[in-house]
Amino acid sequence: MTGPAEEHRRTAEVFTERVRGVAPGDWDRPAPCEGWVARDVVGHLVEWFPGFLRAGAGVDLPKGPSVADDPVAAWTVHTDGVQALLDDPATAEKVLSNPNIGEMPLGQAVAMFYTTDVFLHTWDLARATGQDERLDAERCAMLLEGMLPMDAVLRSSGHYGPKVEVPDDADPQTRLLAFIGRTP
Repeated sequence: MTGPAEEHRRTAEVFTERVRGVAPGDWDRPAPCEGWVARDVVGHLVEWFPGFLRAGAGVDLPKGPSVADDPVAAWTVHTDGVQALLDDPATAEKVLSNPNIGEMPLGQAVAMFYTTDVFLHTWDLARATGQDERLDAERCAMLLEGMLPMDAVLRSSGHYGPKVEVPDDADPQTRLLAFIGRTP
């Protein structure tokens, strides 16, 4: 099992490849998330997480250019800041406090909420921009196994669409994407 820093490093590396692989004219192509374009996928990750960290742990990430102006640079500054936070030995002592989840070690919170979000949105960005959509099958299976018992809670959060029906023998990526409301 890897720690939060290594998990983020590997997940962000793949997402970064997809961000850098977007052709300049493809940032406004529709994404699988209703009402979003490719640029919005990056914008979502860059915009929600800093507030989550600030409110829950008093941590401020470096701020880059806006996603509207330069999605590649915005993502690069953001992901480098998250990685620096996770690589900092002092982070192991920090706690994130949130009224919905209680208190948990900061690294664990980053891995659970943010790194998982980056992993899932890798597929969205790839699909929107015609890039490699393959996700790590073992991680897909692990995430799905962990999410299945929380189906009602996840659905009620509004962050996931209705499940999409797929064959029982579908591969782990297809089953995970269908579970979170994507049409694989």
